Amino acid sequence: MKMRILVIHGPNLNMLGKREPEIYGSSTLDDVNARLAKEAKELGAEVEFFQSNSEGEIVGRIQAAMDSAEGILINPGAYTHTSIAIRDAILSTGLPVVEAHISNIYKREDFRQRSYVSGVALAVVSGFGAESYSLGLRGLVDYLKKAGS
Repeated sequence: MKMRILVIHGPNLNMLGKREPEIYGSSTLDDVNARLAKEAKELGAEVEFFQSNSEGEIVGRIQAAMDSAEGILINPGAYTHTSIAIRDAILSTGLPVVEAHISNIYKREDFRQRSYVSGVALAVVSGFGAESYSLGLRGLVDYLKKAGS
């Protein structure tokens, strides 16, 4: 049985490739997802993708992951800095979560340097562009393989 990873993209990530390319690059969300699907297959994992601009929808999908995934890779977008609800949803699942960010949030505006998710995440990958997702996926799969053995 393949391990299942839920990949969650938060608000405005549907605008990748159009939104501030000097910060977020030229890859679209479809490009990121296609690359992750290919890498997951090579790692012996399955990925499911979910993107929402709505905090409540993200919370609901995190909760539902308890029955459908072994781990979560999440870029909470702007909710990183504001959402205690997403943090609490992650805690409630007991699933390992890796937080990923395209930009280095710690080199950005002061308000972007606080993450409510980092304190409950297994790990954080930030600042490698779209590669942050790939690094996060590889780390999460490796963690799950070691935890399962």
